Amino acid sequence: MTPPVPPSRIRDPGLAASGWQKIRWVEPRMPVVAALERRLAEEATLAGRRVAICLHLEAKTARMALALQRAGARVAICGSNPLSTQDDVAAALAGAGVAVYAWHGATPEEYIEFIDQTLAFRPHLVLDDGGDLVAHLHTRRREWLEGVRGGAEETTTGVLRLRAMARDGVLRFPMVATNHAAMKHRFDNRYGTGQSVWDGIMRLTNLVVAGKTVVVCGYGWCGKGVAERARGLGARVVVCEVDPIRANEALMDGHQVMPSEEAAALGDVFVTVTGCRDVLVERHFRRMKDGALLANAGHFDVEIAKADLAALAQRVEEARPGVRTYVLPDGRRLHLLADGRLVNLAGGDGHPAEIMDLSFGLQLLALAWVDREAERLGPGVFALPDELDREVAALRLQALGIAIDTLRPEQAAYLAGWREGTA
Repeated sequence: MTPPVPPSRIRDPGLAASGWQKIRWVEPRMPVVAALERRLAEEATLAGRRVAICLHLEAKTARMALALQRAGARVAICGSNPLSTQDDVAAALAGAGVAVYAWHGATPEEYIEFIDQTLAFRPHLVLDDGGDLVAHLHTRRREWLEGVRGGAEETTTGVLRLRAMARDGVLRFPMVATNHAAMKHRFDNRYGTGQSVWDGIMRLTNLVVAGKTVVVCGYGWCGKGVAERARGLGARVVVCEVDPIRANEALMDGHQVMPSEEAAALGDVFVTVTGCRDVLVERHFRRMKDGALLANAGHFDVEIAKADLAALAQRVEEARPGVRTYVLPDGRRLHLLADGRLVNLAGGDGHPAEIMDLSFGLQLLALAWVDREAERLGPGVFALPDELDREVAALRLQALGIAIDTLRPEQAAYLAGWREGTA
């Protein structure tokens, strides 16, 4: 028996027309999702499945949710960040029959309540971004675990949490680490984050980047993208790392590398993108220049210590929408962007549609694969099969009208063998 679905909870159904305008804009720019939607519908792969989604609720996410629905699945969705939900997009989705539990600016209590209502859908499959949905299911709503076949995780932070759950023996179903697929982290994390972070910063501040010193804390794939785009905009880039291999990468990519406390005195703009907490704290704030901009691109708002900023400040002002200024006793002003939340989504529209087409194409394939293979896999964290990763790459090239070479049989045999050398 299908469980009853709680009615959608959105800010204003009257905003739907604006939401549809945004969805229609991204739709033709997401050909991979469109191709997979058609295939899933023809094969009835997910027909009748209930899918619970916790993602940044904006137009590209809505396009994927609609693809699942059009392929025959029933869909419920909540936002994975209180400031990234776009209320007009939520209204459009709710009007299309998707169960939506999200609005912009949700309180911590509302945020948890929305996750709870999404899980009351009693899903067969889950799609998470950051791990809150899966963690909630394993802690507050364990009675709803039965019937969940598996799911997929969108981001680095969520994969880390899932691996910790698997290590502790508490994860009850298979989860695909979609974030670690090549067509995700090499494109979404690098090019998507690199562009959208600067889009968010520039929208919020309306300030020039060229000529400034940008301090990037963390040089994973996301940090690489942020640093590369900063340099492309004319900034000098300083990278702070705890991993000596990544620090060497940053050095050989042409960036300065130094400890964060030393960089604190040099930076005009700081971007944290580590996935860890307390990256910038009181000792850093005490050394920063007047007017320094503080932005976070990690999933949770724990990388910039907001409590330390508040404790140091003589007063706090709202300088612009999305810019909170902390005035220190000596008169220096430190500007926190988007309340320390994901600056590209809380201050902008997130990754470009062409990038999310790749990520959400992978997610569609991941859900179909884990549903099909759930019994064989059992609980744990699994990589997306390489052939599915390459399928998304091929679909993207096909949509762009780009052809590439293929190995001839003798070349494939040479690469697969060991007897024939080159001497």
